Amino acid sequence: MIKKYKLTDGAYHTNDKILYRIQALEDFGDVKKGELGGFVQNEDNLSHEGGCWIYEDAKVYGEAKVYEKARVGGSALIYGNAKVFGYTRIGGSIEISGDSKIG
Repeated sequence: MIKKYKLTDGAYHTNDKILYRIQALEDFGDVKKGELGGFVQNEDNLSHEGGCWIYEDAKVYGEAKVYEKARVGGSALIYGNAKVFGYTRIGGSIEISGDSKIG
């Protein structure tokens, strides 16, 4: 599998978890190589496949996952076991948690 982003040293602490800012390793969709994205706890939170991305100050952690062509931005929080997929666009200050599935 080819990785489309890496975890940077830019860290954010929330709910006793450390989240890492992501950085694009290649161009895809409207994301350019080197562009900084939002925050994840680990690489399981954002798929390396498809056009999915986390923008700005959005945070995805716990067992939550963003995949396929989903986009999360603003100051959104996605956590717990939530799944965001398909062509979904999430932004603003929304909070999605638990076993939510949005796609």
